[in-house]
Amino acid sequence: MANTKSAIKAARKTVRLTARNKTTKTRLKTLHKKFEAAAKSGDAAATKTAASAYVSAMDKAVKSGVVHRNVASRAKAHAAKYVAAK
Repeated sequence: MANTKSAIKAARKTVRLTARNKTTKTRLKTLHKKFEAAAKSGDAAATKTAASAYVSAMDKAVKSGVVHRNVASRAKAHAAKYVAAK
């Protein structure tokens, strides 16, 4: 258990940030699954819409520090590759 004031505050902060990170990562996984399903279906419009939502969420996750920018860049490039192929 935390003994100092700063350690107590850090513990509170960790709980709050962990909840935020978990929510964001879960949303990213859901959007990625929707994107993959749209890509497999062959519908170009649905793929483009799903990719746009996924890329936007990835950018927001980078902005808040949940995902590293290189990870997001790689995911966005992968999504763009699928959209270009359709």
